Amino acid sequence: MAEASRWHRGGASKHKLHYRKEVEITTTLQELLLYFIFLINLCILTFGMVNPHMYYLNKVMSSLFLDTSVPGEERTNFKSIRSITDFWKFMEGPLLEGLYWDSWYNNQQLYNLKNSSRIYYENILLGVPRVRQLKVRNNTCKVYSSFQSLMSECYGKYTSANEDLSNFGLQINTEWRYSTSNTNSPWHWGFLGVYRNGGYIFTLSKSKSETKNKFIDLRLNSWITRGTRVIFIDFSLYNANVNLFCIIRLVAEFPATGGILTSWQFYSVKLLRYVSYYDYFIASCEITFCIFLFVFTTQEVKKIKEFKSAYFKSIWNWLELLLLLLCFVAVSFNTYCNVQIFLLLGELLESTEQYSDFYFLACWHIYYNNIIAITIFFAWIKNMFLAIINDTYSEVKADYSIGRRPDFELGKMIKQSYKNVLEKFRLKKARKDEDKKTKGSGDLAEQARREGFDENEIQKAEQMKKWKERLEKKYYSTEIQDDYQPVTQEEFRELFLYAVELEKELHYINLKLNQVMRKVSAL
Repeated sequence: MAEASRWHRGGASKHKLHYRKEVEITTTLQELLLYFIFLINLCILTFGMVNPHMYYLNKVMSSLFLDTSVPGEERTNFKSIRSITDFWKFMEGPLLEGLYWDSWYNNQQLYNLKNSSRIYYENILLGVPRVRQLKVRNNTCKVYSSFQSLMSECYGKYTSANEDLSNFGLQINTEWRYSTSNTNSPWHWGFLGVYRNGGYIFTLSKSKSETKNKFIDLRLNSWITRGTRVIFIDFSLYNANVNLFCIIRLVAEFPATGGILTSWQFYSVKLLRYVSYYDYFIASCEITFCIFLFVFTTQEVKKIKEFKSAYFKSIWNWLELLLLLLCFVAVSFNTYCNVQIFLLLGELLESTEQYSDFYFLACWHIYYNNIIAITIFFAWIKNMFLAIINDTYSEVKADYSIGRRPDFELGKMIKQSYKNVLEKFRLKKARKDEDKKTKGSGDLAEQARREGFDENEIQKAEQMKKWKERLEKKYYSTEIQDDYQPVTQEEFRELFLYAVELEKELHYINLKLNQVMRKVSAL
């Protein structure tokens, strides 16, 4: 009904339509600029939390604990462990030597170690390392009847239901008694199963000789049994030179098939967040990110109230909601991580004679890094597709298809703003009549021929242009607004032919647009 009213009343004023178009382009430009600033801020947050020192710290620590071989056996290191014998050789050799650095390379003590190890002379061992074992019970699987005379015991794969909770061996210390978990660390996802916290746990001594005697005693008393399914070695380091914590976990899994599978985790994280001026700059970016999140959320709420159920029919709106959800999750993770660091860091640093569980803090820090990485991925995906697939593209294709040069309003606005600046600084003379100059139909046709358009297309374009000018003059006149203007039979025929030509052009544009969409989808 609104379109019919516009038809009979002569349509909206050309001046109003032009003004509305300029406002729309200006608003679009402002939104693009705002979103571009948001992307830059998000990139700073994502890449500002990492630095090359994290890679190098992980590299030197992995080289020390994974690649160092047992003396006299070049091929026996943590990566190459395949048997229980190899495991004990690693514990009493490379692990022991890697953890305890109590003097300088020339056996001189150059500084006060304060009863702590300095790995590579620069990395403080926080607290003491911890070793933890998980086992399964006997008879957690069934031996086939024909083989029961040869094998009466059966230890299945690890599950929480099959886990052995009873004491074993000497039953005198914590390494022989099952201990429940008192930590909030997540369960470990290994090659062969998901392992929960708790188990048969012992911590290493501050003394290298005492720790070596401990390993020998455990080996001689068969601490590792047929029911053993995994052993964790956990410890944490801090490097004050680069303000990084390195949380290390070495894992040896004992499958039911026999043998050992090794894996490891090295997390270099910055738990002390705000120390340098650059850290405070990152903090300001975090505040800016929250402001952007509030603004975008407000905009989407207004759109939902305005369009209601129609809002959810657009895939771009669903992408907006996904981005907002990821942003809220990232802010929640960051807030929770900072609160936990504030509450637990001082307590963990005070317990120098106990195991300091920084693994929990490192995991949440890694979760935050992952979620912010996913957020920036979808943010750039949205930016890329908005730049490729938009309404302006269809308008440009329609203009070219009828032999008319496309009218890039955004480019005109930028060009005009540039000219205004030059005129204000008197670098260029003002041209008052520049906007009033128009090209004749002959010049436009000649220009279309130079650009390679077919002669038939040029003739069709000129015919459609004449129809359009004649129809606009009669039915979209701004001088007569309320008079009803009847349509004669000849004019109806012209309107019909004009509609047929438009339909052909629309079909052609749809075919071309579908080809472009298929090419974009194939990228």
